[in-house]
Amino acid sequence: MSAQKDSWVSSLVFLLFCACCIPRSGSASLQQEPSPQHYFSGLEAGRASLAFFTPSVSPGAQPFLEQIESSAEALQDYGISVVKVNCPKEDVSRYCGKENALRKAFLFRGPRLIREFPTDALFDVNSIVANVLFALLFNEVKYVETLADLENIENVLKGKSNMVFAYVPATGTAEHRAVMEAAFVYGTIHQFVLTTEAALLKATSLDDPDVSSAWLLFCHCQQATEPGQPCRRTALAQPLTLLNIHRHLKLMGAPLVTEVAEDPEKISTVHLQLGLPLVFILSQKETYEADRRTAEFVAWQLLGKAGVALLSRDLVDLNVLHRSNVALKTPDEGMPIQYLVLEDTDEVITLVENKNKVKQIQEDEQEEEEDEDEKENNNQDIQDDQVVEAVSRDKKRELPLEQILVLTEENFHSSLSEAALTVVLFYASWEAVSLAVLRSYCEVATHLKGTPGVLLSRVNCWDWPGLCSQENVTQFPTMRIYKEGQQSVTYGGMWGTEELSSFILLSQVSCPLKLATMDEAEGYLRGEFPSELSSQHHTSLLGVFGTATSEAREAFEEAGNILSGHVRMGMYLEDDALALSQKYLVSPPALLLARSGGRSVEGIALSKHSVQDMVQMIRYQLLDIFPEITVPNLPQYLQLGKPFLILFSAGDINQVESKEMLKLAKGRPLQEFVACWLNLKKTPVGHGILRMYFSTTPSLPVLLWVNLHAGGQVFKFPSEQSITEMNILSWLEKLQAGLEIPSSTLSEEDWKPPLPAYDFLQMMEHSVPQLSPHPGDTPAQHPPKSPGGDTAGGDTATREEPSQESTAEGVASPGRGLRGTAPRMAARDKQGKRHSEL
Repeated sequence: MSAQKDSWVSSLVFLLFCACCIPRSGSASLQQEPSPQHYFSGLEAGRASLAFFTPSVSPGAQPFLEQIESSAEALQDYGISVVKVNCPKEDVSRYCGKENALRKAFLFRGPRLIREFPTDALFDVNSIVANVLFALLFNEVKYVETLADLENIENVLKGKSNMVFAYVPATGTAEHRAVMEAAFVYGTIHQFVLTTEAALLKATSLDDPDVSSAWLLFCHCQQATEPGQPCRRTALAQPLTLLNIHRHLKLMGAPLVTEVAEDPEKISTVHLQLGLPLVFILSQKETYEADRRTAEFVAWQLLGKAGVALLSRDLVDLNVLHRSNVALKTPDEGMPIQYLVLEDTDEVITLVENKNKVKQIQEDEQEEEEDEDEKENNNQDIQDDQVVEAVSRDKKRELPLEQILVLTEENFHSSLSEAALTVVLFYASWEAVSLAVLRSYCEVATHLKGTPGVLLSRVNCWDWPGLCSQENVTQFPTMRIYKEGQQSVTYGGMWGTEELSSFILLSQVSCPLKLATMDEAEGYLRGEFPSELSSQHHTSLLGVFGTATSEAREAFEEAGNILSGHVRMGMYLEDDALALSQKYLVSPPALLLARSGGRSVEGIALSKHSVQDMVQMIRYQLLDIFPEITVPNLPQYLQLGKPFLILFSAGDINQVESKEMLKLAKGRPLQEFVACWLNLKKTPVGHGILRMYFSTTPSLPVLLWVNLHAGGQVFKFPSEQSITEMNILSWLEKLQAGLEIPSSTLSEEDWKPPLPAYDFLQMMEHSVPQLSPHPGDTPAQHPPKSPGGDTAGGDTATREEPSQESTAEGVASPGRGLRGTAPRMAARDKQGKRHSEL
């Protein structure tokens, strides 16, 4: 019943608005009164009237009387009569006195005077209607001058009702009239607030508004139930007219998200009736809560521009692709509903704001389907296509680049002396791998923010090829550590956030770190020194050297320079070095390895004194005895060139199997193979490895012998035998004797990357002379195409100025997905730069 009542009220309100905006002839006219006595005797209690007192013969009043007569038609709709009172010549009363003639008009409610207006404030119909209604609604429409006044009103309204806040450059204008007419109709539903203060408008807007234009904001205070919760604000995007305000308020009163369970072709909402599109978020029972949150998020972004509905696939039989997740229904008659596949909510918003986007998305989807078979067979660019795809998929993510100093030819060398340790990322803004690494680099900057003595910076080699050539940077990305008075160190590990952060923190400390006392050396082995590395869980290596071991000491120091950032190394060469080494049953020169925070220290004699042998030996000793193989550490074990005895498990291996495998690994005197294990839950790529070895995935756990470096044969430990040291050794003897048949043999395919690394300077050889040396200039040639097929999108129009960005603190929050999983919020603050803007 209430819904039917609301419908009738809405219809009556709309009819009233239409009546206000349709010109009428003869429907109302200026009332004539022969005398003031006659006028005052006829006033009715509660009825408003606007009176103009004038002598019977007054040619100067004619222009004003024409405007007053025109306004009579509009004011009559609001129950206000307009009266011209003829003053006798002999009347010298308050209203007819000579000083008032042609100068003032008077607004009465019944016999009570509400306000008197100077006639120069009532210069046309708009000013008359606006000022009269403003006076009558003085107690209903709040006028504010300061932000504090506005916030006080919002606080009173929170949890109770909504507010309509309007700014007009001046009173008496057409926009002022539109606001007051809307307040006359909607004043009992919403609280209307008015201001003419430009400073207040700027204080309530995130952008720099045009103070010469009128603005209207709908403030959703009714939904702000907590005192500290701000009222959401939705601006009127159209000009401030009566019909546009009515339309806006009608949209604000519609449900935020409409849930539908019928054919969308039959759905009609207030948005479609008012000429706006309707967006359907396709949902299903399993992901209802996530899809509901996504729909609400989209609805807030599109409020006033489009409606949003949640359409359940479980209740409606849709003859569309199952992967379609969004539908668009336009108000155009006869236009079919468009079903689309979108990646995030930004695309939904763009879809509504850009009508050409629908056609573009459909064409892209058609091209993807046509090229699908071709892409499956194209193996040349697999590596780079995957990176390009990942960057393209993430291109709308905001990057907090303001934390990273931008280096140019002018400030490069001077900036290197600003901190004890300067990290420089050399990258190419058009190249996919660089952009993927830049994302990790930004996360490192956030993680290391505030670390004393560490400065993170970057050089875009597309803008500064001369600088990159000078630093001998030819491949991208390249990261280097610069420390004053020392040779720069180039990073050569994985590009993950954790690996980069560890490398930078380890690089803070000298490698090897020279220790002066026995207490310092033993504290170092316990993990108590230095304090900069307290959070780094690395195995500590301590080289112990006597006075007669200069060759081994020099090789150890050079090995430290090579391994700087990757290894935690110390060096002790004092007089009591012999006593320290003998404590661990070795003699100088020796290497002490402290694992697990110093709980176990192993002494190793240094028999080979060449730098290459020292580096190789240190890397080998740092490897775990029975490691868990993961994607980051696999290359370290592949470099050993040994067969793998690998246990595949569906989770953590049990203690019995772990103990037996550890005994086996420790018992081999020459480390003939790498005994290891792989957890398929932590490293799902193991499923693909097993499918490559076998036609079907075997039951787990399964123990395999794989020799990738000689023949590629894969042998499977008998599943009927328990995994014990004795059983495995017996099985390995049969393998060496050639008594076991391999389960499969891997192809002799080379495992190198399918494409060589980028030599940027060689690619730029012919175009560099035509480039302007400054990033503000436009290059003469377009950048080369990336291997994924994209042109050099790091373009010239969006190059950074040669200074560090100083925007406000960036907010990095992921984009909201539309794939039926938990929603991801898209960043809305525009402080950072996107991949496509670099």
